[in-house]
Formats: sequence, structure tokens, C-alpha cells
Amino acid sequence: MDYNPKEPFQDLPPLPPSDFDTPEVLRHLVGASTAIARLDEAVKRLPDPTVLIKTVPLLEAQASSEIENIVTTNDELFRADALKENAPATPATKEALRYRAALRIGDELLDHGHPLTAKLAQRVCASLRGFEVEVRDKPGTVIAHPRTREVIYTPPQGKDVIERHLSRWERFINDPGEVPPLIAMAMAHYQFEAIHPFSDGNGRTGRILNLLMLRDLGILRSPVLYLSGFIVRNKNLYYRRLNDVTRRGRWQEWIVFMLTAVEETSRWTYQLVDDIDHARSVVEDKIRSQFSTIPAYELANLLFTQPYIRVDDIVTAQLAQRQTGAKWLNQLADLDLLEKRKVGRVNLYVNASYIQLLFARELPAQLPD
Repeated sequence: MDYNPKEPFQDLPPLPPSDFDTPEVLRHLVGASTAIARLDEAVKRLPDPTVLIKTVPLLEAQASSEIENIVTTNDELFRADALKENAPATPATKEALRYRAALRIGDELLDHGHPLTAKLAQRVCASLRGFEVEVRDKPGTVIAHPRTREVIYTPPQGKDVIERHLSRWERFINDPGEVPPLIAMAMAHYQFEAIHPFSDGNGRTGRILNLLMLRDLGILRSPVLYLSGFIVRNKNLYYRRLNDVTRRGRWQEWIVFMLTAVEETSRWTYQLVDDIDHARSVVEDKIRSQFSTIPAYELANLLFTQPYIRVDDIVTAQLAQRQTGAKWLNQLADLDLLEKRKVGRVNLYVNASYIQLLFARELPAQLPD
């Protein structure tokens, strides 16, 4: 392929590429398809899928932001999520929380029948960045090596050119034809990254679109795949495989990378689902055995949906009035089921064993670099 990284890549090849369905790709497709179907069934079996739907996107937000060198700590992220506007949060934490909010916005748009479009991508990116965004209309955008600053890619330039590529990308993701959904997701992710339609936030927007596309194509009913956990552990290889498609047309290696990501993260998340369900049941049983007047099932669900919890959260969930809710949380802290922490004038009660469960296990597999 005749390619100059310092020249705008105006003529992106259309999707799908020819001869993508090699034996190697199809072998990995079987493994990825089996693993993600198993995960989807596991989520369906959870007594309350909200437990997973609220937690995994926060992990995804943290990892996807870390790929862009936006790093926040586990404690700060969950504390800021619990305290909302009352929490002094670092810019990195605010970025990660905006990622989770952007994923939720995209998911809600799909709930309301909105198709996956360039406009939806624009709304997701706007939520990520905290202000309205438009398709790039100024020249000069380049992607440089983070250390050497050497230009490694120049995306398409000119608003008309970018919008034309977005239109083709949009048609493909809504009608991939005979391309299997997981392979279509991998192709679409590369194409969105290559178009680079906005001035910033393209990588995180693209990774949110991966999850939305899997849901839209009927592969995963909720955006609970911890895909960025795999990518952050294989960050250098991720960018190299993307670049190899542009420079050398090496689609097989890119598609295999993304299918491996889906398979490994599906297995990782499946085990997390199993661990969460077991831990939640243990807490429910302890509450029920100690306190006959506390709604054990509902409170246990709330403690895993919001592992950093306030009395206000119990009131909002309509489980009890403030005085009763405070009494319950203090009783659970006395039993060491929760850790009580004072943050300013607010008491936070932390489901520390759950937080440990979330972060004690290694991220999904690291591939040879």
C-alpha cells in the first residue's frame, strides 16, 4: 500500500475489505462468539442485572481513560461517583465519570430506538468532553508518537471528506451484510479511528461505540463487556495493529486482535459476574440472619449497585426514611460488612470486600508485544 503518514489519508478503503474471512479469523470468531454468548446468558441470570450494569461501565470508563493517559485511582473514582457534586475530584476522575455518563447516554438513545449514526457518535463525544462538538473543519490534525512526536498518521482533512467517510461508516454499521457482527465491530472501530472525525475524544468515543454496536447487533443485551481492560493491558499492540491496517492493509491481524479482546474480556467479565453474584448472596444471607426487619434482598442489591453508599441512597431507593437508613448502615458497619468513612460532613459506607473483588483480579490477558 502506497502510504505517507504525513499526508491526509483522504481515500480510506471501503468496508468490508476483501478476503477478511481467513481460517485464522474464523477460528478466533468461534471462540469470541461462544464466550460473549455465555456472558450474555450469565447477565440474564443475575437476580438484578443493575448491579453489573452500574459497576462494569465504571471499570470500563477508568480503563478507557487510562488508554489516553488519563489516570484516576479506584477509591477516588467510586467516592466521586457516590458524592456527585459534593466530591472534590481530579480532572482525570471527572473525565472517567463523563465516559460512564456518555456510555449511558448512548445506551439510552438505543433504548429509544435511535439508530447508531454519526449524530449519535457526536452526542457521545460531546458528553465525554463536557461541551458540544462538531466534525473537524480545520486542517492540521495529525497523530504523533507520544514520546518522539514523530507524525505516525494524518487523518482525512476537510469537513466534506470527513462527513462522506462518516456516512459510509454509518451505512456499514447499520447494514454489515454478510459480515459476522463481531468482525463488523472490529472493522467499524478501525474505520472510526481512521476517520478521526472530532478534534479530540475520538478514541474513547470509538470504544463506547464498540459496546453500543454489540448491543445494537443483538450480541450483548447490556454494555457490560470490559473491553478496555484488555486494550489498556495491550495498549502498544492495539495502536500497532491499528496502524498496520493503515500502512499495510493488514486486516487479519487487527480483526484477530479484537476478537481475542472480546473472547478474553468475555471470560473475565463472566467470572466477575459469578463472583459478584456469590458475594451478593453471602451479604444478603448475613443481613437476613442478623436483622429480621431489614429488607435483606433489596439492601444487598443496593450495596453492590452502589458500593460507596450514603443514607440518602437508601432514602432515594425508597427502602427507609433517613433515621432508619442510618441505623441500618451503622449496624452493618458494626458487623464489618461495611466500612464507615467520614468525607467532609457526609458519612460514606464502603462495601470494601466488593471493591477488593473488583480490583483484585488481573486485567484480561496480555498478549506478546
